[in-house]
Amino acid sequence: MTRAFGCSLTTITILCLAAASAEANTYTFQTIDNPGDPNFNQLLGINNEGTIAGYFGDGMGMVPNNGYTWTKTGGFVAENFNPSAQTQVVAINNTLANGSYNTAGFYVDAAGANHGFTQIGGVQNTVDNPLTQSTPNFNQLLGLNDHNVAVGVYADSANNMHGYEIDLAAKTIVGITLPSSFNATSFMAAGINNSGWIAGNYTAAGVTHGFIDENGISKSFDDPNGNGTNTSFFGLNNNGQAVGSFVDANGTNGLVYNLATNTWQTVDDPNQSFTSAFTFNGTTLNGINDLGQVVGFYSDGTHVNGVLATATPEPAPIDFMLLGGVLILGARLKRKRSV
Repeated sequence: MTRAFGCSLTTITILCLAAASAEANTYTFQTIDNPGDPNFNQLLGINNEGTIAGYFGDGMGMVPNNGYTWTKTGGFVAENFNPSAQTQVVAINNTLANGSYNTAGFYVDAAGANHGFTQIGGVQNTVDNPLTQSTPNFNQLLGLNDHNVAVGVYADSANNMHGYEIDLAAKTIVGITLPSSFNATSFMAAGINNSGWIAGNYTAAGVTHGFIDENGISKSFDDPNGNGTNTSFFGLNNNGQAVGSFVDANGTNGLVYNLATNTWQTVDDPNQSFTSAFTFNGTTLNGINDLGQVVGFYSDGTHVNGVLATATPEPAPIDFMLLGGVLILGARLKRKRSV
């Protein structure tokens, strides 16, 4: 059955603009590698001023994990927990205190145990969930919002992972519970925004799924193309955009998801390789700020490189039928004036 549609020119224009606003973004990509180990870098968090948190060194060979922050004007500034054998700076917020932005992450001690840490106002503190029971200790902080509320993960005695939230000022810890329908055997909380929404991933029957918790209501997410076997979220901004990765037959792909429009976009560094000397290949996105700038890392086959991706909305597509209508209307008006 054919349906006839009638609407004004103004209505058509609004619909076209609405459709354009849901279009995918284009991205420009910048590789950022610390010279301390140009073979292995991961960028993990970014705030609204463009300050990036990350680390260099694969931690498996000659070069341990070394944390840092980076700015376009100031370059790299080392940030390692003292004392520690290795450090990863994972999250950074927009609060500037005593000359530096607040950060969170984790470090590895001399015995090989993982501990969460914060650097608030330039002061470092170990943050471990007292429910951590694994041997060695496994606790990591992975997200931090502007209220200095952090999220992370700890391991129980069976080495199953559990996500949690901690208010750093009040020193109160809240466990995160996923719906029983998820059948999760292990999960982590990786990002938190100023509204308290949490993004992360969980494992069920050996498959990883992304999740977003909106004030106690959790939703599960998977590769929208239906080709992937594992989907994860690692970062979340205040506009409801989440970033992460999914794995398909080729390898790991970066993704950006917009909760407001329920749209997904694959975002891969153009220099990525799915053939890699590392266990990791392709692209993973780990952090996103409110301006839509995204950080992560990719493998070019022989190196793992940090990447900054900046979004630019694509121009609205031209509706030639609408354009023709406007031109015809203009021509009629012109003829009328010439009479």
